[in-house]
Formats: sequence, C-alpha cells, structure tokens
Amino acid sequence: MELQQLRYVLAVAETGGFTRAAERCFVVQSSLSHQIASLERELGVRLFARTSRRVELTAAGEAFLPAARQCLDAAERAGADAAAAVGEVRGRFAVGVIPATTGVDLPEALQRFRARHPRVRIALRVGASDELAAQVREGGLDLAVLGLPETDRPRGVRAHELVRERLVAVVATGHPLAGRTAVDLECLAEETFVDFPARTPGRAQSDRAFAAAGLVRDVAFEVPTADLVARIVGRGLAVALLPAAFARDRDGLATMPVVDGPGRVEFVVWSDFNPTPATRAFLDVLEIPH
Repeated sequence: MELQQLRYVLAVAETGGFTRAAERCFVVQSSLSHQIASLERELGVRLFARTSRRVELTAAGEAFLPAARQCLDAAERAGADAAAAVGEVRGRFAVGVIPATTGVDLPEALQRFRARHPRVRIALRVGASDELAAQVREGGLDLAVLGLPETDRPRGVRAHELVRERLVAVVATGHPLAGRTAVDLECLAEETFVDFPARTPGRAQSDRAFAAAGLVRDVAFEVPTADLVARIVGRGLAVALLPAAFARDRDGLATMPVVDGPGRVEFVVWSDFNPTPATRAFLDVLEIPH
C-alpha cells in the first residue's frame, strides 16, 4: 500500500469521479484507475462501485476512508516535523473562523504568516463556534477563532481571549428606531428578528439575554452568516444584534447601543496536544503565548 494510492482514493471519494480525481491529482485517468484497482486487489475488497455514469464508495470504501485520511495526515505531519527541526515550517494549516470575527484581522495575519512561511498550505473553514471547537479537539482543525457568550469558555482546548464586546442593535436606516441613541431589550422584543440558527453559540448570547429579562422575541429568519444577517436587515425585513465592529459603517444600516444587551467574547483556540509547527508559528504571528 502506497501513500499515492491513498491520495487517489481520497480524491475519487471527494470529487465523485475518476476523471475529476485525475485532474485534481495531475495524473492521467488510466494511471489513477490502475493504482486504485491495484490497491483493491491487495486489500481483497472493492472500494468503489462503478458504472459508466456513477462512482460511489462501497461499505468497505466507507470503512477504509477515515484510516486512509489519518495515514496521509500522519505522513504530512512527519514531514512537517522533520522540516521544523531544521527551522523550516511547512505542511498543511487548517483554520476555522466564525462568520463575524472582529478580534483579529485574519487576512492581514495570514499575509504576515505567508510572508514568513510560504511553504505552508492553508485551508480556511467557516462555521459555528461549537462545531469549530469540536474540530480542534478532534484534530480536524489546527486552530480556530470562536465567539461565545460572555459567561462561557471553550472546553477541551487551549484558549486565548482576543476581545470582549457588547452587541449592538442593527436596523435599516429607514427603520423607526434608526434615530435613537440607545434602545433596550424590551423595546427590541417588539421587533421581528434575524439571527443565527437555534442552539448555536452565536444565537445563544441573544437568546439568554432576552430570557433573563423575561422577554420573548420573534426570530422569523435563521441564517448561517453575519453578512446575510446584515443584508436581511438592510432590506428592512428584520432587526438584529451583532458585534459593533462588524456592523459599523455598512451602507443602509444604523446601529445603536443596547443598554441591557448581551455581550460576547472572542477566543483563539488550539489543541494542547502536540500542536503542529504551523500552529505554533501562526500563534507567534498573533503574538499569543503557547
């Protein structure tokens, strides 16, 4: 069994076809097909069910895939560790980020990181804080930026606090509340809301504040990203609670403090179990102790 064969299997599984997998791997399709067939003979099982129009993983293929990924990750980590021993940082660096990040300018940080370590390949993923933290704990991500209610703290990972901030009310510029210097939750509870999906940390910070005040609000729109929240507010369809730095200076929107409103904390988190050289190098760029 060779690492290249594992790469070909993953490529077919991820692209859904031998032709696209060959294109991704920069190899002719006949060679890729031959290598996978050779691996299947060695294993004594079929990894893919094939027709002229469809390619799907078999049950054996589904069982094979997680360990194949782990083997490739381990091989890549071995190369990265060896290079780090002589002062070179390389390999893969997977970063997760919430949709509304204000505590770190991630593109600027990545620019500085790439200038120092151009051989690192970077994968960015956007998601909810609980999902990203779980991926860091499980090793799917090297590092993530989370936003949590101010009473919460990440579990099972190393964490560094970036910023604490109060959420502000965000309305369309033509909304009756747009001229106010401040509002309270009781006033906002009369409005229609757009917010993040239920049972996510981004939603929890607002839900908890209204519940603590004994208020019920109408969340008519649930969306996954802060950009989409802002666009729905801009159309006058709803109001929202967002970080001030994210909502400020956006065309068509007005913001105002919420006197009894919720707050949130942004964290950078990473695994405390043998972080990769790229992870340590990125924390150095952010000037975060590790």
